[in-house]
Amino acid sequence: MAVTLKPLMCMAVIAAIVMAASVAPPAEAAVGCGTVVSYLISCIPYVTDQGPLGSCCNGVKGLYAAAQTTSDRQSICKCLKSLAASYSRIDFSRAAGLPAQCGVSVPYQITPSTDCAKVQ
Repeated sequence: MAVTLKPLMCMAVIAAIVMAASVAPPAEAAVGCGTVVSYLISCIPYVTDQGPLGSCCNGVKGLYAAAQTTSDRQSICKCLKSLAASYSRIDFSRAAGLPAQCGVSVPYQITPSTDCAKVQ
């Protein structure tokens, strides 16, 4: 009898999850880290002192345009901090100067110590 109840219990749990998901309010969409990487990959040579600015500003401007909500901006901030931690040779003064150099105004400084929860 326990063998028969186990599949029924699994089905009940799955049904409950599906129902909860359909009733829950939709989450505010955020720009994912993969998107951030795709916009800023051309900036890696510049911020690691390995190459010129090149087409980096196109990515910076594109990412700036994609950051429509507070959630987007906080997600981007968290991703940038994570990416910065994974590249040991980043010149943080170059990285912090990118927005201004590319003609974009960002209301916070891009540093490893930035509190992304405070980004608006």
